Amino acid sequence: MDPGRALLESAAAALIDRLAERGFHLVAIAAGGGSGAVATLAGTPGASRSLLEGLVPHAREAVDRLLGGPQETYCSSRAARRLAMHGWSQARLLGSPAKGAIGGAVTASLATTRPKLGDHRVVAAVQSLTGTAVFSLRLEKGARSRREEETVAAWLLLASLAAETAAAPLTPTPFLRPGEEVRVDRADAPLPWQELLAGKRVVAAADGDPPGAAPGRLVFPGSFDPLHEGHLGMAALAGALTGRPVEFELSIANVDKPLLDHIEVRRRSDQFAGRRLWLTRAATFVEKVAVFPRAVFILGADTFTRLWDPRYYGGSAAAAAEAVGKIAAGVDGLIVFGRVRDGRFAAAADGDAPDALRAVSRFVPEEQFRCDLSSTLLRREQAACDSP
Repeated sequence: MDPGRALLESAAAALIDRLAERGFHLVAIAAGGGSGAVATLAGTPGASRSLLEGLVPHAREAVDRLLGGPQETYCSSRAARRLAMHGWSQARLLGSPAKGAIGGAVTASLATTRPKLGDHRVVAAVQSLTGTAVFSLRLEKGARSRREEETVAAWLLLASLAAETAAAPLTPTPFLRPGEEVRVDRADAPLPWQELLAGKRVVAAADGDPPGAAPGRLVFPGSFDPLHEGHLGMAALAGALTGRPVEFELSIANVDKPLLDHIEVRRRSDQFAGRRLWLTRAATFVEKVAVFPRAVFILGADTFTRLWDPRYYGGSAAAAAEAVGKIAAGVDGLIVFGRVRDGRFAAAADGDAPDALRAVSRFVPEEQFRCDLSSTLLRREQAACDSP
């Protein structure tokens, strides 16, 4: 037997035993490489005790289907973490309790039939209720065959899962060459974050656990990926218009994308030093209104137009109308900012908003505020800088 395969089988058998002993239930995902880990786990005697599902989304379109849309990069910490969170959520859907659910994922950019300009890389991620961990490895280019690189990718996923479920460092391995090193990034979640992820609460303060959100707040919801000067300018103007302090809201839940993992929550929360940030599970605006009753909300034009668009309500015009009624009745007001599209300023007031929303909205004109920054563009620029 191939020595590499023998080591993988031994690692998989030990991992299955550990998962079963500790009551863990695993969904494992391999994208772009490392599929041998999924196959080896599935072929291990007794795997059904702990392995709930194994997925191998090899095409980018398959990854996009799992993650709710195209990714900025497909072999990265972010992509691996999103896949691991999908695995964690899938384990929950398949019946695992929150404490027992484990999502493990590996993404890889390996040798192909064509010369590769960039680095050969492997990134594995493990998601549990209590933490998120990422293990990144840059391979010595040209030193291995594709099959050998696949073996390394499979080992990294198995070793990462073993380390996280045992709260131990990676085990020594013969798979790495001199100079190759696994880099680890880990975020341990405080109890309120764990309760938020488990669905035991709908709101928590990012920097602690003060009393729940009270009525009458000025709330700025968004993904803030990243937070930029445009957001801060909108917040400052809205605060001046209302005389209320601004409080930001970041939902870990999205209608069609995986939950945010703990590393991602930490990264985005760190942007708000000195500012109040609420973490919620309010994926829709109707849910946000329920979490923050009688609040004034700050919105951009794109978010505003989604409030009555049937596409965001399963295609149902009746559901959209019902949501509009709940929003108009539940808020103390909406402050709506326009945005730049294709070099032109699009004022939210120029749209076809329902009368019920117009009645509770204050539209900020271009001469009062305009910012051409875009989080989407900033992410694309960062992804281009990060790509080899």
